[in-house]
Amino acid sequence: MSAGMVSCKNQNKQEDPKEVAEDQNEQKFEDTNEAKEDDSQYLVAAAEVDMKEIELGRLAQQKGTSADVKELGRMMVDEHTKSSGETKALAKKKNISLPAAPTEKVQESLKDLNDKTGRDFDKAYADMMVDGHEKTIEKMENASENAADEEIRMWAANMLPALRKHLEHAKMVKEKVDAMK
Repeated sequence: MSAGMVSCKNQNKQEDPKEVAEDQNEQKFEDTNEAKEDDSQYLVAAAEVDMKEIELGRLAQQKGTSADVKELGRMMVDEHTKSSGETKALAKKKNISLPAAPTEKVQESLKDLNDKTGRDFDKAYADMMVDGHEKTIEKMENASENAADEEIRMWAANMLPALRKHLEHAKMVKEKVDAMK
């Protein structure tokens, strides 16, 4: 679209060098804002994951039948409450808005899990923890390598060890739950 506008302007008169510079600067700022917008998506996704893991963890502590599921739920609440604080602090520093409440998708996950009982609940929770942490690790690896902002890259890289620990713990719980009769 802007190429068409430039060609129309060129037909009428030579472009003013000041306008050309302003247009170039505008383009640079758009690129900067786009990079910031891309980076903000990493923090927004992390905030959503934290809210989801905290709520699911609370539910696991209440409804879980196995001690392992209850313990995994407790660990998720503790760890994701901590990471939520770190994410919020970085978002505030970078002037990035985060979701204030769980998304509709998170609420659906909570409802689906809450509708389950007994071993079905334990199995569904363990499956959700493995699947969710695999996806989150992938997102944080991407952020640690590709975020434009160095602090966001470092934040993501620093999240990875804990997320990998959560995944290993969730896999262990899943194996135990799957083995239950």
